[in-house]
Amino acid sequence: MRKLLFWIVVAPFALIFVLFAVANRQWVTVSLDPFSREAPAYAMSMPLFLVILGSLFAGVLIGGLVVSFGKMRWRMAALKAERDMSRLKDETERAKADYFSSGRDLTRMNDRIAN
Repeated sequence: MRKLLFWIVVAPFALIFVLFAVANRQWVTVSLDPFSREAPAYAMSMPLFLVILGSLFAGVLIGGLVVSFGKMRWRMAALKAERDMSRLKDETERAKADYFSSGRDLTRMNDRIAN
């Protein structure tokens, strides 16, 4: 089932990619020098579809990195909360052990905690 769903999703995108590449195969010159149009310091020629798809890929990659760094704050907060919870559980277990070792009645302690 998973493979079928994969092909239902991937096949149309692959077809669109191929059609896009065939329709935009003319060569363009990409210049990264904003000051000289006639004699740029760095320029290269490539098919238009590579320019567009390369830009799309770079945008997805940069966007993914930005999202990952944004999620890092929440991951760190969750990790801190887990450490705090673990510490509090250990503290509670130690307090219960101390309480039992002193010979007191646990029901009174539970009543106090509940109120």
